Amino acid sequence: MTWRVSDKELEKLGKAAAKLKGVTGYAVAFGEVTLEAEAGAIVSVLTQLKDGAAFQFQQMIDLCGADYPTRAKRFDVVYHLLSMTKNRRVRVKVQTDEATPVPSVIPVYPVADWFEREAFDMYGVAFAGHPDLRRLLTDYGFEGYPLRKDFPMTGHVEVRYDDEQKRVVYEPVKAVEYRHWDFLSPWEGAEYAKPGEGYPYVIPGDDKAGKA
Repeated sequence: MTWRVSDKELEKLGKAAAKLKGVTGYAVAFGEVTLEAEAGAIVSVLTQLKDGAAFQFQQMIDLCGADYPTRAKRFDVVYHLLSMTKNRRVRVKVQTDEATPVPSVIPVYPVADWFEREAFDMYGVAFAGHPDLRRLLTDYGFEGYPLRKDFPMTGHVEVRYDDEQKRVVYEPVKAVEYRHWDFLSPWEGAEYAKPGEGYPYVIPGDDKAGKA
């Protein structure tokens, strides 16, 4: 069971954590504390958060990735921690690119083993020092990383059963469909309307209004 922690307490936690070596900043939003840290110092940062008397984040709840293709360091690796004794949660984020591995945090949180394999499988983020960094969710010989934003919706290979060969075969996808990312929200569009001028663009769906 958890109960709401005041923003004042979260700010106090954020300021204390920001003093740790390797932490570069913090933010409090939506009832949560997010720390930003140097990727190369992540093991030290998590060790301090786990063992420090003021923090005691004994559990790693999750480790996941996020992809921002327009950034030089396009990937965020995000660690979610929980302190059972203090009823606090914290999110720690580091940035990396396609070529630079992030140190594995298995020595601090052994549960990170499969989490890091999943992030590697879905995003292609490598973790230095991982004892068995193999794909976890995709099939043998899978090409690409499914949760990257430039990965095609159809993938590169399709699977079907071949009656002649009496087995499952892998074939290249003939028509690759790439994703089109439209970040315009009809619910948030009002924030961008110009007073007296309306919207400077057509919200998806409105273009069909006059054809009904």
